[in-house]
Amino acid sequence: MNKKLVILFLTSGALSSGVCLGDNTGDTTVQELEDVIVTAPLQDNVSESAVPVTVLSDEELRMKVGHSIGDTLKNELGISSQSFGPGVGTPVIRGQAGPRVRVLNNGIGSNDVSAISPDHASSVEPMLAERIEVLRGPATLLYGSGAIGGVVNVIDNRIPNLMPDKLLGGALEQRFDSTSDETGTTMKLEGGQGNIAYHIDGFYRHRDNLDIGGRGVDTAKVSITDPSLNVIDNPNGTLNNTGAEALSGSAGLSWIGDPGFAGASINHLENNYGIAPDGTGEETVRIALRQDKYDFKSELKKPFRFAKSLRTRLGYTDYQHTEIANGEPGAFFTNKSYEGRMELTHEDLGPLRGVVGFQAQASDFNAIEKLSGDPIVPHSQINSYGVFAVESLDIGKVTYQFGTRIEQTDIEPDGLSGLSYTPVSASASAVWKVDNSNSLNLAVTRSSRAPNVQELLTNGFHDATRSFEVGDVNLKEETSYNLDLGYRFQSDWLRTEFDLFHNWAVDYIAQQRSGEFVDEDGNPCVVDCVPLLTTTQNDAVFKGYEAKLIFPMMENRHGILDLTLFSDYTRGEFVNGGDVPRMPPLRYGLQLDYSRDKLSSYLRFTRADPQDHAGDFETSTAGYFLLNLGAQYKINAYKDAELLLFAKANNLLDANIRNSTSYLRNFVPEAGRGAEIGFRVSY
Repeated sequence: MNKKLVILFLTSGALSSGVCLGDNTGDTTVQELEDVIVTAPLQDNVSESAVPVTVLSDEELRMKVGHSIGDTLKNELGISSQSFGPGVGTPVIRGQAGPRVRVLNNGIGSNDVSAISPDHASSVEPMLAERIEVLRGPATLLYGSGAIGGVVNVIDNRIPNLMPDKLLGGALEQRFDSTSDETGTTMKLEGGQGNIAYHIDGFYRHRDNLDIGGRGVDTAKVSITDPSLNVIDNPNGTLNNTGAEALSGSAGLSWIGDPGFAGASINHLENNYGIAPDGTGEETVRIALRQDKYDFKSELKKPFRFAKSLRTRLGYTDYQHTEIANGEPGAFFTNKSYEGRMELTHEDLGPLRGVVGFQAQASDFNAIEKLSGDPIVPHSQINSYGVFAVESLDIGKVTYQFGTRIEQTDIEPDGLSGLSYTPVSASASAVWKVDNSNSLNLAVTRSSRAPNVQELLTNGFHDATRSFEVGDVNLKEETSYNLDLGYRFQSDWLRTEFDLFHNWAVDYIAQQRSGEFVDEDGNPCVVDCVPLLTTTQNDAVFKGYEAKLIFPMMENRHGILDLTLFSDYTRGEFVNGGDVPRMPPLRYGLQLDYSRDKLSSYLRFTRADPQDHAGDFETSTAGYFLLNLGAQYKINAYKDAELLLFAKANNLLDANIRNSTSYLRNFVPEAGRGAEIGFRVSY
């Protein structure tokens, strides 16, 4: 990387923390506006939430956008990425991933298959996002009972709900990442006239093989987890077969008037990405993904005497992907899904203000070996219906919020008896604003979810995970009881956020290694074997914390300088003994943020401890140090146009990082030292 660029980073210091500065040079007047949570039932302010809320938008989001949703959020407190090489990264919130974290696109489910297996990429693209919100607690009950970890809502304005102030506006963004010679281009056009608003967007991304900070395969650890694996090709510095190419396009149109708005959109996505090889030289796997998505969205203001608003969403998703092993099609997944939801915000009933609603989802799911036609998961019809309510009230200095949700989920697999579940969830929270500087928050949640079709019915060899996976048709509902306790302090010399959580999970469902090895047909073997992954159900306990201290160190004509100390920790244990696999490690570190006029920059240093609580038949991961730098500069260009320049230097110590939440950590380390540069022109 260019030495002058490194020097520029080092001299510019710290971070894009969303601080708003005046336009005049040397003007350090700060005007902080309270963030409104769009995904919350009553669109509350962040300070009114009884559980941690993460909101990324504007320049802060542009700086943090990564290759996936998980990669974009992985440095937020309590959030990691379940990476599966550079092509895949789904969010892990407080150790929960997959079906326990619901990823939404504009308030409705992505309805791909990323939640059922770690090798499946999410169809939601962070490069197109205008805002990302991460919620926990009562608000998650609006979107599903199974979101024990939380809800991630990626908002891209595909269906406009506000009339633009011009006929033609938009943005063009270009990115380059040196670790894989990745180029990414994003385009957006939007505008409106009269009562009609439109939105058009698209992106194209291409990358080559990923650069890493050492060897690809940890042969010592692989000899424990896969003793029959004969590693003959262990790449050094570059991971083979990790290139990718993705293309997407969307168009949306809305009618907007005094009564509200109604609009529709269409999206097409293609993504072809590789899975890093296991070093045997025997098999190379790629995944070819395609999705078409059609959405409708509307909101009516005061449609009835007793209603403030009525919001509806309806979406249809046609998803499929093929896992291609050595050029031959292998596992083939399809999911054709309808999802609809209706939310009614009622007029205040005395002190009560709230939302009631209904949600329905119908899916046609199938997973087969494409050449033989043998099922991996039997073809299944999945129907789910849910009703929910979230109510809020203020009593003195305390704001209370209560939520409940009841669902009915039915799974009808071909050739097998139907399965039926009725998850019931409830939540209560309180925020006590002690004074202008101090506040306490408490939240108690009972969240129940039905097992998904993969956990119940999978039975076959999976190319991408290199394992034979077996479900359990006798699984019961999983129920989690979660306690959140938080404290906030704000003054001129210090801002503090501290959150403790304790989660008791009854009948927790986990897919983990059994210690046995079989061939690709599931028969016991000695040579050329793959691990047997079984789906089990045991009680578990999760506990941990997130903490952040922000010290304002300078605020004058030279700019604003803040020092942030941060840490997060999650511990997962089974009640009958043993560790829950793939938990994130203890992390702590510091971040310097410097802003002046149009410049904002950051320096972030993170220490992750070794993860020695890996779980049965799993291997530990070593600790690491991670040093990142970034800067961005905004320029007022021609007329209303703005130019945003940004650059990042990642993993400057070139650490060979093994991600403890990854299934492939012994084969695929994280990216090595690299630089990202880019620009965004907005009009």
